[in-house]
Amino acid sequence: MGPNSKALKQKLSQDTEREFGGTLGAVCIPFFLPLTVLFLICVSRSPEASVLQWPPQLPSTDQLWDPLAPVILLGWIGLHTLLYFMPFGKVSEGLTLRDGTRLQYPINGFHSLCASSVLLVLLLGLGVPIGYLFELLLPLAASAIAASFLLSIYLYVRSFWAPYHALALGGNTGNPLYDFFIGRELNPRIGNFDLKYMCELRPGLIGWVVINLGMLMKEVELRGSPSLAMILVNSFQLLYVADALWNEEAVLSTMDIVHDGFGFMLVFGDLAWVPFTYSLQAAFLVGHPQALTLLKAAAIVALNGIGYYIFRKSNSQKNQFRRDPTHPSVAGLETIATAMGKRLLVSGWWGFVRHPNYLGDLLMALAWSLPCGFSHILPYFYIVYFTVLLIHREARDERQCRAKYGQAWDTYCRRVPYRIFPYIY
Repeated sequence: MGPNSKALKQKLSQDTEREFGGTLGAVCIPFFLPLTVLFLICVSRSPEASVLQWPPQLPSTDQLWDPLAPVILLGWIGLHTLLYFMPFGKVSEGLTLRDGTRLQYPINGFHSLCASSVLLVLLLGLGVPIGYLFELLLPLAASAIAASFLLSIYLYVRSFWAPYHALALGGNTGNPLYDFFIGRELNPRIGNFDLKYMCELRPGLIGWVVINLGMLMKEVELRGSPSLAMILVNSFQLLYVADALWNEEAVLSTMDIVHDGFGFMLVFGDLAWVPFTYSLQAAFLVGHPQALTLLKAAAIVALNGIGYYIFRKSNSQKNQFRRDPTHPSVAGLETIATAMGKRLLVSGWWGFVRHPNYLGDLLMALAWSLPCGFSHILPYFYIVYFTVLLIHREARDERQCRAKYGQAWDTYCRRVPYRIFPYIY
């Protein structure tokens, strides 16, 4: 081991700042979050749909097992592993790593969504009962939780054969519980197959859309046609997923890819949390149909449209500025110079609030819940959780940017005082 490797090892070992509650969070979160997923699914299927019922409603052991569930889950992950290697789309380079290299990533997630859609149309044409996903939700979630633990264990063990420069700065603390949770290796790969990148936007995100479709088909079985509320929820969330995959290249500069190791936190989030909690509105509507007037539907569509416009325009402006700050669409924007040579936007969308994309995200989240009415709290779980998540993520980003940009970041914060909600926060 050379002197540079030793210095890096010492730097990694001395990085003691712990996220998500440190060791306590690393012990509690992998226990409580899987229970939360199962609890929410149970509540969405119950007649009362009450999240305040005590004792909390949890499934029995026999409700968690169906031999078809792990077959579907493994087949779905296998399908998207194959689609990952499709010779479609372009190949892009990620940001420069600590050893000076840049990894290559296939930008074909939207193609995977299209291929999945064609497969679903074929299955529907063959008479496959997609609505049976409603009955399979609990065993599928249990299988995804088990797969998350198994993959996380594999990632933790293999990380000890990774070179030090390949480890995440915050995931090599020497505390095995915390490192397992947060992730030791930054970009674990099997050959050219990037495990984190594949899981980030493929099986879980597209799986969310498939579960929504299953809920819609179950409603058709029960009532003869899908409700307007169900159509809105499916359409809004399909747009969101399609947008994420159409702009897949932007994920290469996100915190998940650039900063966080690939451990239980991201594995569970990608494979279990996203598909089975983000689909709660659709699951709720199967057992709790809601009447929606055209006027209310139009107002909800307008809210989602405003949120999407803010989300997409702000993200596009940021991504264009990162790719080419001389482009005519961003060249006239005001910026602040940093000691690192980079510049911070202080006009346009990013002069409005520090995270306009988060504001758009939250407006869309509200629009997804409103079709479910106001009689139950459960459909609003997502926006409550997502608000907490984005405020926490914003705080993490704030700490990193202050450490990275120093006085320039303080100047930026004075120029743009509001973080997410203008004149509120």
